[in-house]
Amino acid sequence: MPKPTKGPRLGGGPAHERLLLANLAAALFTHRSIKTTETKAKRLRPLAERLITFAKRGDLHARRRVLSVIGDREVVHVLFTEIAPLVADREGGYTRITKVGNRKGDNAPMAVIELVLEPVTPKAKSSKKKDAAASAPVVEETPAEEEAAEAPAEGEAADGETAADQAAAGEAEIAEADAEKATEEK
Repeated sequence: MPKPTKGPRLGGGPAHERLLLANLAAALFTHRSIKTTETKAKRLRPLAERLITFAKRGDLHARRRVLSVIGDREVVHVLFTEIAPLVADREGGYTRITKVGNRKGDNAPMAVIELVLEPVTPKAKSSKKKDAAASAPVVEETPAEEEAAEAPAEGEAADGETAADQAAAGEAEIAEADAEKATEEK
């Protein structure tokens, strides 16, 4: 969580601000889009993007760090299993803030903050690079080289399974720790 800013907090002290932003982040990950004041949306954006970056890492330590901020296992599970794969190709800019006018009651400026889950489209190359690529000689691959390039290595499949196994083991460890804590409290 970023260090609280100087000046007025959102609705109280720093602890209240931290809880308020954590609840906003949980709602954002659950509903994919929320309507709030502009100030809260602007303060939520860095926190939400940092949590999504942790979710993209996907390891146990990242899961525990996100869980320490949000505190709701179901929301963390949704973040790691549903949202993180959708933004895996994106290098930042996971949220979008759209201003929607003022609230009727107190005339507060409102905004919608939403997750950007559309696939990333690569930018078109500049014409200078295309000209350089067009003048370069073209080398064609033989069919044997194409098959070798398309076939995945054995180690790659094992790594994918290992990451899934680690995530499952991490959730099991968290569940065991909670069970131990519950028995200690009794």
